[in-house]
Amino acid sequence: MRRLPVYLVLDTSGSMSGEPIEAVKNGVQVLISTLRQDPYALETAFLSLITFDSDARQLVPLTDLSSFQMPEIKASGGTSLGAALQLVSDSINREVAKSTPDVKGDWKPLVFLMTDGIPTDTWQNGLNAFQNTKIGITVACAAGNGADVSLLKQITNTVVSLDTADAATIKAFFKWVSASVSTGSQKVEGGEKEVAGLNELPPPPPEVNIVV
Repeated sequence: MRRLPVYLVLDTSGSMSGEPIEAVKNGVQVLISTLRQDPYALETAFLSLITFDSDARQLVPLTDLSSFQMPEIKASGGTSLGAALQLVSDSINREVAKSTPDVKGDWKPLVFLMTDGIPTDTWQNGLNAFQNTKIGITVACAAGNGADVSLLKQITNTVVSLDTADAATIKAFFKWVSASVSTGSQKVEGGEKEVAGLNELPPPPPEVNIVV
């Protein structure tokens, strides 16, 4: 079976403490429960959860939806975006099956990155590794006014922003992510091509602004 790998890469730095981190935890749980009700996603989508603060860690390796267990997430420390990009790249290279002349590998991964701040590490090395990794689409989300949209544009052309990092807005973002994963699952299950651009995803809700 060809899997559709989905990587959630979430900022858990100190500035996310309080309402934002609680909203992120709830958002991930809503995303999982929504996708579990989608037969296409249940069949093909596999999810990994990577968080970054003063370091980056893969809390959940690539796992099928029915086995996914929500880890404990806390907010503290800095914003090691470079370490996170390096870890995503390493994880994809390790976990995603590549196609061979005889066997089709997994579909190209979908990556959803959310941050509310500016990197506190030397992030260009991680960026280089990430850009050399085969990915279907990367969506970067600037949560609130503290994130640098122009910096995120260096990671991917597909950048969205949230005016605030409050519970309602973050929840709206995760609902859109779950709808996007569902769309990706339906496309690959229907024998169509993978999602390759924002225009192939569902239109984002009013809380999620597309950065042009």
